[in-house]
Amino acid sequence: MKNYQTAQIRNLGVVAHGGSGKTSLVEAMLFNTGILSRLGRVEDGTTTSDYHPEEIARQITVHTSLVPCEWNGVKINLLDTPGFSDFIGEVKGALRVADSSMFVVSAVDGVEVQHEVIWDIADEYDLPRIVFINKMDRENANFERVLDDLKSKFKANFVPVQIPIGSFNTFSGVVDIINNKAYTGVGKGEETAVPAELEDEIAQYREQLLEAAAEGDDDLTMKYLEGEELTPEEIKDGLRKSIELRKVVPVLAGSATKNIGVAKLNDFVTDYLPAPKEGDGPMAALVFKTIADPYVGKMNFLRVYSGTFKSDSTVLNSKKGKTERIGNVLFVRGKNTVTTEAVHSGDLAVVVKLQDTGTGDTLCEKDKPVTLEGIEFPVPTLTVAINPKSKNDEDKLGDAISKLLEEDPTMHVEKNTETKQTLLTGMGELHINTMVEKLKRKYGVDVVMTDPKVPYRETIRAKVEVEGKHKKQSGGRGQYGHVWIRFEPCPEEDFVFEEDIFGGSVPKQYFPAVEKGLREALTDGVLAGYPTTGIKATLYDGSYHNVDSSELAFKIAASLAFKKGALQAKPVLLEPIMNVEVVVPENFMGDIISDFNTKRGRVLGTESAGRLTKIKANVPLSEMYRYAIDLKSMTQGRGAFTMEFYSYEEVPGRQSEEIIKKAKAEAEAEK
Repeated sequence: MKNYQTAQIRNLGVVAHGGSGKTSLVEAMLFNTGILSRLGRVEDGTTTSDYHPEEIARQITVHTSLVPCEWNGVKINLLDTPGFSDFIGEVKGALRVADSSMFVVSAVDGVEVQHEVIWDIADEYDLPRIVFINKMDRENANFERVLDDLKSKFKANFVPVQIPIGSFNTFSGVVDIINNKAYTGVGKGEETAVPAELEDEIAQYREQLLEAAAEGDDDLTMKYLEGEELTPEEIKDGLRKSIELRKVVPVLAGSATKNIGVAKLNDFVTDYLPAPKEGDGPMAALVFKTIADPYVGKMNFLRVYSGTFKSDSTVLNSKKGKTERIGNVLFVRGKNTVTTEAVHSGDLAVVVKLQDTGTGDTLCEKDKPVTLEGIEFPVPTLTVAINPKSKNDEDKLGDAISKLLEEDPTMHVEKNTETKQTLLTGMGELHINTMVEKLKRKYGVDVVMTDPKVPYRETIRAKVEVEGKHKKQSGGRGQYGHVWIRFEPCPEEDFVFEEDIFGGSVPKQYFPAVEKGLREALTDGVLAGYPTTGIKATLYDGSYHNVDSSELAFKIAASLAFKKGALQAKPVLLEPIMNVEVVVPENFMGDIISDFNTKRGRVLGTESAGRLTKIKANVPLSEMYRYAIDLKSMTQGRGAFTMEFYSYEEVPGRQSEEIIKKAKAEAEAEK
């Protein structure tokens, strides 16, 4: 692959709602450049960009693929991104390094949920964008309806620059409104006369196009307002500027699978979309994606923002303060690679086998450190527990998980010390299932998914004084430990131990043993075996034996005192309560609040969050493990939420009885 200068590069994030035909469109764009001998099909698992086993099996995009092509002397770096919400992190990474975005919208289904979600991400990155209305060859395809849908859903100036000739069975080509020419047939098509029945429509759109072009330049604006004719070159320059300034969103149309209108799309991308900004500082590159390839090794995808990134060099990872040795630098197209000596500013490439570098890191010159803005990935919210199926799986799990975490910043794994479970948190069911399948296929680790256990705790509500005595004095040296301990609630601390001994009834050397016995006893509460918290224990009396007393004896005596005292001190079960923030379109607010009420939640208030509404609430964790699924269902995927620990609170009586009963049954089953 030729090495291109910055001005001849276009970095285009291709985005859509799942099923809009985005991957098929990328395939047609590649095919038209002559790279491919035939069009691959998603249904057959033969497309260039969907090459991972999980993508072929499911017939969906899971990973962002980099698939460059060359057209009219320009390199178009196509970033084919997933269209399902579970993989939105891949979209964020791709759009962080894109210079513009193309929204692929089905002519049948119109604007869908993920279009709206990704539109907000494009706003976040201030990206120019175009729309390609796909599937004009399908039954019920309607260009005008989708155009109206776009205008009603988004605050943007949508202007057609290409309209379809016919639809469904009569769809045969497109009209290029900029040049007022019609093209029918597949591929580059054949230039034909503009259909007479479209002339009024074309005239209307051309006037909108001229107005949009004039907005890109003050001089053109004046010329247009004064009624002067704009030259073709002025229209082109003005439109290019208006796109870059986000004053207009051009709309094109066609059919990816029939390869109609796609060559004109290639033309438009190279002629009108912005090239990367020329970086004039020292070399700096951002890693936007990582893959742990079993054959090649770790692959870091990067964009060069300034300078020239060279093979066989040493660079600094400024985020981690580590130097990295660069061996081969690769240009990739899907799963295919080719080595290159250098990558110019604005281009995308891959480096392999770096030791300390991951997604979001900056690579720069050692003596000229630079740190580029990273990537803010969404927080995963759906949690499952995973258990290795065998001892062999258990031995390999840690290493496999670490490799998955390198690849996917939207995955989180932790070992919960209280419940003794390994918890895997992802963006949704599809995301988690894909990760679990990848563990088995890629790393040979088989796991079983179960529901996470809630880390309940126990506490006391009354003050009691109890005796604990451990006495064993039959033959030989005996054991003797004897304590009186006062237990009382202490909500502000997990555990407080004090001694108030007078007259040496318990020698000082046994105080640590008493405290240790209590701390160990606290881990196994008297109600359901959950850790006990919020308790103060005061050792105030006891007795000892000159020969038979020992640290072990006093440790056991303290433990016996705890078991007796906790039962007498009105023990209760506590549950973790979470601070939850949900962001949804306002029309879903009532459903969210009503649902929180069924989950024993306390709604704290609402506030405006742009065109969305934020709802704050305190909700028991036990009700939130599946909330990612519930929220998606209630809002058709338009809602998002975050949560963090708030406090422990007493579990209501009925629920408490059920939890205790279940815990005792599980403990009995484990014996």
